[in-house]
Amino acid sequence: MPYDLKEIAAISGMPGLFRLISPTRAGVIVESLAETGKRSVASARNKVSLLQEISIYTQDYDQTVPLTEVFERIYQKFGTDLPVTNKSDDRDLAAFMGTIIPDYDRERVYLSDIKKLVSWYKAVSAKLEYQAPVAEEAPAPAEAPAPAPEDKPKAKKKTAKTADDSPTEEEALSTAGIIPAEPESTEPINPEITEEKSAKKGDKKQA
Repeated sequence: MPYDLKEIAAISGMPGLFRLISPTRAGVIVESLAETGKRSVASARNKVSLLQEISIYTQDYDQTVPLTEVFERIYQKFGTDLPVTNKSDDRDLAAFMGTIIPDYDRERVYLSDIKKLVSWYKAVSAKLEYQAPVAEEAPAPAEAPAPAPEDKPKAKKKTAKTADDSPTEEEALSTAGIIPAEPESTEPINPEITEEKSAKKGDKKQA
């Protein structure tokens, strides 16, 4: 993931984004992502929405795009210098969203959601370090076994023939044939951003 969002949250009644620090009896200690980095306590009555659990609606009713992926798309296209702000013209904001998620749901994703997305991305990209995805290394191909060296025929010792000696049959030579090795078998942001459903549809596990 480009930005680690598992400890970054939006909290109802508290503007901006916060990093979760530690729980307390009354709630949780949080640190603002704003420049001041002020710490405060979010009470248990405040709704805490982790950014990694938020998604954007698409035109496929059952399909959403996780916010972590949305941030990755934004970074790959614009880096940290966005062409819009949360105060940009509505048409510019809609065009920006269409560039990032062409099939986003125009009815369920409001302009207020897009403005919030832009603000969140700016706050996160200013405080967190981008982490490039780690490319998985392809396994090295297995080396074919080295061919066995051919056995050279041994030179026969010359012996003096006698009258009683019968001609000897020539010894068969070893072929030392090389048998080739067998080839190897090759919730979405209607933020008002809503939290992504914790349980997604997936394949049923085999018993």
